[in-house]
Amino acid sequence: MATKLNIAMVGYGFMGRAHSNAYHRANQFFDLPYQPVRKAVVGQQREKVEEFARRWGWERVESDWRSVVEAPDVDVVDIVSPNHTHYPIAMAAAAAGKLILCEKPLALNVAEARDMTQAVESSGKPSMVWFNYRRVPAIRLAKQIIDEGRLGKIYHYRSTYLQDWGMSRNLVVGGPLGWRFEKEHSGGGASIDTASHMIDTALWLNGPVSSVCGMTETFVKERPRPDGTPASVQVDDVCTFLARFANGSNGTFEATRFARGQKNRKGFEVNGEQGSLHFDLGEMHKLEYFQHQDPSHLRGWRTIDVTSHEHPYMANWWVPGCLTGYEHTFVNALADYLMGLAKGERVRPDFRDALETQSVLEAVMESARSEKWLSPEPHG
Repeated sequence: MATKLNIAMVGYGFMGRAHSNAYHRANQFFDLPYQPVRKAVVGQQREKVEEFARRWGWERVESDWRSVVEAPDVDVVDIVSPNHTHYPIAMAAAAAGKLILCEKPLALNVAEARDMTQAVESSGKPSMVWFNYRRVPAIRLAKQIIDEGRLGKIYHYRSTYLQDWGMSRNLVVGGPLGWRFEKEHSGGGASIDTASHMIDTALWLNGPVSSVCGMTETFVKERPRPDGTPASVQVDDVCTFLARFANGSNGTFEATRFARGQKNRKGFEVNGEQGSLHFDLGEMHKLEYFQHQDPSHLRGWRTIDVTSHEHPYMANWWVPGCLTGYEHTFVNALADYLMGLAKGERVRPDFRDALETQSVLEAVMESARSEKWLSPEPHG
């Protein structure tokens, strides 16, 4: 019988729904050693968080995150609140000996991320950062193909993450100010919000980054506050950078909030000596694969429908041919964490992995300011 594991979640927005769904569904599809209990959810707007708790099955509502960090009936603190809150919550939760799950990015900067990583590792409790795209079955299959050596030596890694929500819907370029456009609350713009996902995926698939050269731009320099007064925008709308990987390959990356018509288009391509892979989140059940060693009359790009039971995670879901979606990636991530927790195994990405991502990202931003190639600070 699964052991109950009491969860307290700080925050209840978009990511709060994704995480709540994972806590509700994980044991229905995976045979897990732990049963998450939705014990408490924390939010400051009482009516909204109470409605959220009713809808998603949380037992109680709190208005101060300190109350759940100190609560004896809470085993896990899940941080899904804005970026600037990650550091104080994680530091306090680590000191209290809680298990900690945290949304990306880990922190506002490398200094915070380093402190958080050290605190969690000193506590002896395994952590997890919700870089959920590692749990897309097709991306997991890409990792398997690369690790099996089927691409041979890697030459190129290119990645894009295109969105347009930074642009106003009424065709007036730029919408109202929100916390994601406030540097003190977000830590950055498209760079920290979406490039962090790209970097995590790249580090996982292609290994460490040795140097970067970045370029950023803020297209809309002012946005209106809720009261209508203008505020200066200090975060980037687009982040583009080149990378040299430790394995000798070259990388190109582009993250933007200003690609009109693109809602959440994440993709990557890997080119190796023997083969290539291409992935597009818009068709997340598909992986494009080219193998040069095929007979010449059969050589060409093939589409793998990643829906069969032999593919990563799919034996836990539907019959072959039926698709999984965005929400399932969070269920897969939680299942991996709970199984690793029971076995005493490291489940990645954890805080140390997220620190490495933060280090690459900070080097990119400093490179954009200095217009120089820079190497990320090592955190091995």
